[in-house]
Amino acid sequence: MSRYETLMARDGHTFSTYIAKPAGKARGGSIIVQEIFGLTDFICRTADRCAEDGYLTLAPALFDRIGRDLVLDYSPDDIEQGRGLSKQIDNAKAMLDIAAAAAVTRHVGKLAVIGFSWGARLAWAAANELSFSAAVCYYPAALEQELPKTPRCPTMLHFGAADASIPAGEIERIRMAFPRGTYHLYEGADHDFSNEDRPDCYNAEAAALAQQRSAAFMAQYVG
Repeated sequence: MSRYETLMARDGHTFSTYIAKPAGKARGGSIIVQEIFGLTDFICRTADRCAEDGYLTLAPALFDRIGRDLVLDYSPDDIEQGRGLSKQIDNAKAMLDIAAAAAVTRHVGKLAVIGFSWGARLAWAAANELSFSAAVCYYPAALEQELPKTPRCPTMLHFGAADASIPAGEIERIRMAFPRGTYHLYEGADHDFSNEDRPDCYNAEAAALAQQRSAAFMAQYVG
């Protein structure tokens, strides 16, 4: 069962959140952190899949800090708009929203934070600043800007070998800064390779393997 609800961050900001509930008793929880496109169908489906695996899952609408119900397509113009919107939201504000989503989820037990692209960078930051039992970062954008801060919980990272926006040298520097992380590189996969709504990027084989690995990681560290 899924629905939208309104939550409030500690600074009084109210924002929409997509909530997906498991059919039975939750084995834990997860917070899904959006890409630069808002709460897209892909993000909501990801939350639903986590709920199907038994996790109470919330996806906060981070763009509500700028304007309500901002959801973009994947056109070049929308990509540029999304990049501009994400730059208007600093980490401190995003952490308030992620923390608020986590606070209403903690009653189910351990929590994971899962992010995609821009959201993966925020998930990395949340794994350092907030209390999570696990983090999963899909093709984190500009992650080097978060260093030297590193996660305080077990963290899995997925990268596409064909992703020109995250060169091999950057991945190696992240490895050196955070050797405790679990790293996976997918040959032939581009940025956003797990998003089936982007046929120009989607790689079914890599997406399925990453999902399998993430599910096992969640089971190990969340429940």
